[in-house]
Amino acid sequence: MDFQLTQTSLYVMAISVGIFTVIAAITDYKARKIYNVLTVPFFVLGIIYQLVFNGWEGLMYGGLGFLAGFGSFFLIWIVGSGAAGDVKMMGALSIWLGFKATIAVMIIGTVFVLIGSFAVLFWSVVTRGARKTKETYLATGKALKNKKKYKPETMASKQKRGLMPFALPVVLATWSVTTWMVIKAVVL
Repeated sequence: MDFQLTQTSLYVMAISVGIFTVIAAITDYKARKIYNVLTVPFFVLGIIYQLVFNGWEGLMYGGLGFLAGFGSFFLIWIVGSGAAGDVKMMGALSIWLGFKATIAVMIIGTVFVLIGSFAVLFWSVVTRGARKTKETYLATGKALKNKKKYKPETMASKQKRGLMPFALPVVLATWSVTTWMVIKAVVL
């Protein structure tokens, strides 16, 4: 399906998604959570947006995006990597973005995650040393040599071990993709 957005619907989508991603990134950074009170209404608004601006074809295209975004992140969450808020955020975003843009956001977001993770680890090694960095970010399931008792990892310690909130790379990727979509529609 080669689905094209009108300029008006593209602007509404870009502005709405921009506001949503900023709020999600702030809450993810401050609380390490993306709240349902943000994601659920944005998802419902995405359905309304698709129907009003793009009709049933747009809703189907948004639905394919939802299957790709929510489905992929749901599988990642099921295997124990990522958080439920990330899954809901991608689901809400994907209904707005549609299939192709969702795939692009996931690919570009992965690149931003890799760059950010390497930067955080590099800075940690430079400022704290390799051993402290290893103790902070590596969960091997084994007690460290200097520790007498093994303590199972809690959710709080797992979150603390996380390199960065996930919403920030998604924000950067989403802005990159929506900016490209607007430029492409206006200039090309």
